[in-house]
Amino acid sequence: MALAQNRLVAGVWSRLRTKVGVRLTRFAGVAIVSMLTSMITLSVCDGVFNMTSTWAAIVSWFTGAVVSYVLSRWAWERKGKPDVLRETIPFWVISALVVVILSLATKLGYHVAGWMGVQNHSFEHVAIVEFFYLAANFVTFIMRFVIFHYVLFTDRTTAARAAATGPDAVPPGTPHPHVPHPQVPHRHAEGGSRPGEAPHSGPASTAPNPSSAE
Repeated sequence: MALAQNRLVAGVWSRLRTKVGVRLTRFAGVAIVSMLTSMITLSVCDGVFNMTSTWAAIVSWFTGAVVSYVLSRWAWERKGKPDVLRETIPFWVISALVVVILSLATKLGYHVAGWMGVQNHSFEHVAIVEFFYLAANFVTFIMRFVIFHYVLFTDRTTAARAAATGPDAVPPGTPHPHVPHPQVPHRHAEGGSRPGEAPHSGPASTAPNPSSAE
């Protein structure tokens, strides 16, 4: 029994150490912080400002979405100026879909609390609404992670990073492709010297020696 538990723990730990596991762990922290931010805002909107279900969901969603966007870029190690077309706009489109789901969940919580005869904006009313809002957040968490990891914040290729930001952006340890240098053939003039041989002026003179002719 203990051996099976150790294998299970080792298997879970090895998966958490993969790239997907690291991203999932970070995004879980992001989701918790953004969810707490939105839930606190929802409690204030419902219990203090007595907002309707729609406005309470929209305001709480927006505060949580801002926190989620900033921390999600940290989770996927995005630095510098964000890409508006590939990152910012798709993020808020996904967030708009999330707010629809959260609004429906909040409205359902309001209806259930009314069906149970709970007084509006009381502690029990807030608890029921928070329960449905929390359940909807779990659903949107899985949906957002899949979209963020495999579509929105997917890793670009090493070549694209190097071409866009220079060779410093290539992660350390990445093997560089070997590009063979073209070999230029050495052309020697006829009668010229070869490499490693002493140069000579030309063929030896064959003119007769005047002293020998006498």
